[in-house]
Amino acid sequence: MKQANVIIIGSGIAAMQLAKRLRHDMNVIILTKSTVSTSNSSLAQGGIAAAINKRDIPLKHYNDTLEAGRYHNDSAVVEAITRAAPSLIHELIVDGCEFDRDSEGRLLLGLEGAHSENRIVHCGGDATGKHVMEFLTADMPSNLEMIENLFVYELLVDEINKCCYGIKAKTAEGKIEMMLADHVVLATGGCGQLYSYTSNEDTVCGDGIALAYRAGAELTDMEFIQFHPTLLYIGGKTRGLVSEAVRGEGGFLVTDDGQSIMDGIHRLKDLAPRHIVSQTIYSYLKQEKQIYLDISKVKHFRRRFPTIAQLCEKNGVNLNSKLIPVVPGSHFLMGGIRSDMQGRTNIEGLYAIGEVACTGVHGANRLASNSLLEGLFFGRQLADYLNRQVQSAKGIQDRVIQLQAEAGQLLFCPTITEIKERMMDLVGIVRTEEGLLQQQKWLRQYEMNPFLSLDGLSIKDTQTYFMMITAGLITNAALMRTESRGGHYRTDYPKEQAGWQGKKMTQTIKRDGINEQIKIATST
Repeated sequence: MKQANVIIIGSGIAAMQLAKRLRHDMNVIILTKSTVSTSNSSLAQGGIAAAINKRDIPLKHYNDTLEAGRYHNDSAVVEAITRAAPSLIHELIVDGCEFDRDSEGRLLLGLEGAHSENRIVHCGGDATGKHVMEFLTADMPSNLEMIENLFVYELLVDEINKCCYGIKAKTAEGKIEMMLADHVVLATGGCGQLYSYTSNEDTVCGDGIALAYRAGAELTDMEFIQFHPTLLYIGGKTRGLVSEAVRGEGGFLVTDDGQSIMDGIHRLKDLAPRHIVSQTIYSYLKQEKQIYLDISKVKHFRRRFPTIAQLCEKNGVNLNSKLIPVVPGSHFLMGGIRSDMQGRTNIEGLYAIGEVACTGVHGANRLASNSLLEGLFFGRQLADYLNRQVQSAKGIQDRVIQLQAEAGQLLFCPTITEIKERMMDLVGIVRTEEGLLQQQKWLRQYEMNPFLSLDGLSIKDTQTYFMMITAGLITNAALMRTESRGGHYRTDYPKEQAGWQGKKMTQTIKRDGINEQIKIATST
């Protein structure tokens, strides 16, 4: 049985930033259910937001983040991350990470939706995530062990002392493995694959959310799902992301007869906050009108966006037409596991960083290119915290040896395709009370017992079970928030309500015989 000071579940930018910054005398294990290169971080095209332009200051970045988040953000966290952004970029540069520069050696800064200044630092044109992840995963320290293709399905929690002390996982062959640690970190990303249209990697299904929920962690803001306005749409399927940076360089959204759809909708037009652009495109799609991204005004498109150009051409899009067919799709979870500035949850020894966490930085809608920044910031924050802790796993071994795997129960679930289609239709870009109640009733018929033993279940069944749990958390929260704000839009409550600003719904399991409790608490 393996023991470590720190177990990190996930291999995106938050996980790797944390791993590289931990003290080298710590024993660190990174677990990923696929490979280290498979993550949303690697897919990120746009870049990293930071106020390093001479005309820019962190206060502007702060204000833009609050505006995009519809002031549902935790302002103290937003202030901290926007102030730290320039130093995080500087640290990467000093360590050897290369960003795109002009002929005079100055950093090239892109513009994206809801930003008031050009402040998006990027690599390889539109391959920032890939380049930064390759940099972070190169030359990993010797105290770190990377284990791929291992599916974590349970967090080990001491119910008496309310602390997390390890994990259970399965190999591809179904063998159960237990690992113990002083600190367990969830860095598993979001839940984009709950929806039929998504920009997310195939592996991003909400595992970390379900793991934390079953362990008794608090989940909050689960109703806030960001739908990216522009996913390449060919043959009835989404084929990949078309970065918002394309619109920042002059791209604009049109109907098939060339009518601009964002004129008169928002003062920023095509660079309006993502929820506004997504909802506008969706309204046309409901009228069976295809929307296109017109790139006729984008200079040197293939050179500036080589990844997107290759994606389009691979899928048969003639770029000479200057029109790219797009639809909105699930992109980012603003809510998640409630955690503080150091990544700590309400369970001792359990931490959450990156997209799986909810710190309040994004509010009701994430500002473009704040996601990689979030991973860098909270990876550093948690590393600084853990580096100051005394490590001791004394007494854990005896407890775990007594654990016995129970026989698995047969799990009756819908197909994953059915989950995705229903979430897209009923809990997607546009929501109603009728649709949410319909989805809630449908989910509850499967009786997703949060205390079910998973030891004997297949990885496939466990994955479906996790998706159902996470879908339920989103549906419950969306039903209870009777307003529209950011990524949460209800036609029956189409406006923001002052009484809802700053109110968060925290969903937790109570282990006193009541399966779960959902409560509304005003944030502080």
